[in-house]
Amino acid sequence: MSRIFLVLAGLLLLFTGPVSAHEGRPLFIEIEEKETGAVFLKWRVPSTVDRGNTPEITLPAACERVQTPDTALAPSRDIGQGLFDCRTLDAPLNVSITYPRGNPVVSSLVRVIRPSGEVQVIRNGPDTIRVEIPNAEDAGSVASEYLKLGIEHILTGYDHLLFVACLVMLAGTIKRVLLIVTGFTLAHSVTLALAALDIVRVPIAPLEAVIALSIVFVAAELARPARDTLTWKYPILISSGFGLLHGFGFAAVLGEIGLPQTEVPLALLFFNLGVEVGQIAFILALVAVTFLVLRAFALVKADAKTWTLTEVTQPAAYVVGSLAAFWTIERFIAVVA
Repeated sequence: MSRIFLVLAGLLLLFTGPVSAHEGRPLFIEIEEKETGAVFLKWRVPSTVDRGNTPEITLPAACERVQTPDTALAPSRDIGQGLFDCRTLDAPLNVSITYPRGNPVVSSLVRVIRPSGEVQVIRNGPDTIRVEIPNAEDAGSVASEYLKLGIEHILTGYDHLLFVACLVMLAGTIKRVLLIVTGFTLAHSVTLALAALDIVRVPIAPLEAVIALSIVFVAAELARPARDTLTWKYPILISSGFGLLHGFGFAAVLGEIGLPQTEVPLALLFFNLGVEVGQIAFILALVAVTFLVLRAFALVKADAKTWTLTEVTQPAAYVVGSLAAFWTIERFIAVVA
């Protein structure tokens, strides 16, 4: 079992080396339709897109611009907006996305707000250059879209994945892994629902900093030579406690996307299910790769060294803790700036 932790440490290095938290966010476009035929268009370009390749977001030519888009540069992203009169449009509304130097593999997320207040979300891959705005969606499409959104969010939220990987290393056995994952799931499901339904409000910037700090805490526990602390004895307490924080983090992203007014419980349920599907897939992938690598080791060298738990978890803990500490400092600076 101890060799599994060695491979997990290597996988953590693979996951944490070239990335930072929450990379891979899509181009966000919001279309707010008015009963008068006016359309309010807003967009936000992710910071990973080069300034010289900022995309042009346009509506059909029949939609006359009645207000010059107010485009402002921010330190981390481009933001634009404009008001259009689409009363003469005799075809379904669509929005075009044009990158001057080609799309640098950035997906798009279009949020449509109907005159009734209903919200619809449309996900698109990098190859999509024109998004057709469909009619109001039904329950089946809501469930499908928000399930995909939940999976996509957890698999691109590298800080959340890193926290889960640390919990798996902290567990050590399959039984304890199941307990930890269950505690984490139940906890973040509660706070996700409370925040998404606007029952509890938490400031986003401080929350993101504390989430990074939670990874530092777990990494510090992994680095301890002693294994008699409360964290090691009852890891489900840690996974549940910090799971409450991570649930608020999931809700922050869901808040940016929005919930369809007519299908709020359904969208919330399937977004949460998507998060769980992505989380389980990540853990299973770690386990599968681990056993494949161990099998390869056994075939190459039968007398390979037997590693102790401390020899493996401590180096991994320092790598994880250093990266998480950087995120923590970076985010706390953003809070006070």
